[in-house]
Amino acid sequence: MDLPREENSYVHFHGADHKGRILMVLSSPAISKQTGWPIGFWASELTHPLHVFQEAGYEVELASTEGGKVVMDAFSDPTDESGYSAHDVISLGFMQLNWFDQLLENTSKLTDIDPDRFDAIFLVGGQGPMYTFKGNTDLEKLFVSFFEAQKPSAAVCHSTTLLLEARKMNGELLVTDKTWTGFANAEEDFADQAVGQKIQPYRIEDEAIKLKNTTFKVAAPFSSYAIADGNLITGQQQNSGTAAARMVIEQLSKSTR
Repeated sequence: MDLPREENSYVHFHGADHKGRILMVLSSPAISKQTGWPIGFWASELTHPLHVFQEAGYEVELASTEGGKVVMDAFSDPTDESGYSAHDVISLGFMQLNWFDQLLENTSKLTDIDPDRFDAIFLVGGQGPMYTFKGNTDLEKLFVSFFEAQKPSAAVCHSTTLLLEARKMNGELLVTDKTWTGFANAEEDFADQAVGQKIQPYRIEDEAIKLKNTTFKVAAPFSSYAIADGNLITGQQQNSGTAAARMVIEQLSKSTR
């Protein structure tokens, strides 16, 4: 006879003290040199992890590469006429809330962030990071400071472009001897075919496999796929943010026991 299956997990309730604070970093608005489109962050890569973090009892603050207002990529907006993300009811729900709008209007500037105030960092992807994260030494320094402090350090989708160049204090690439993931070539092919043109100026997977002493892995296109290798946590694309966020919470939960 099968034993009863039980499941119990914490759900943050109104008025309860926060367990800690998580920093989420987004791209400031930019213009794609490849397509000429206005670009920013991918909505679900912010909202789905944000929902996980809040339900687990963590306060979230947003920072962006330039500070101030951030905007979502049009294709990730569930109300966009393309209908590409019309299924994303989590983002649609957040968009009804005034405090969420204010959060997007008033992000902190990267250089104003004190890492000591936060328990973890989570990089949000989208089209913007391909221009604003890559080679951004301020963001590299911030992310590495979390990583070397043994705090959960997460990146999803195109935000993993930061990992192509980020180096630890000893000069070694952060991803050396690590297994990680990011937006796959097969997913780039799908996106390019969907809009009828090449979208990105370079591809994460192409660049990652050129690196030595690191393992870059991808799963089936657009499946939820996340990897935790030590305190480095990565998610493949927009459908992997929840899985990556849960890994962050799992590590934080272990550190507070």
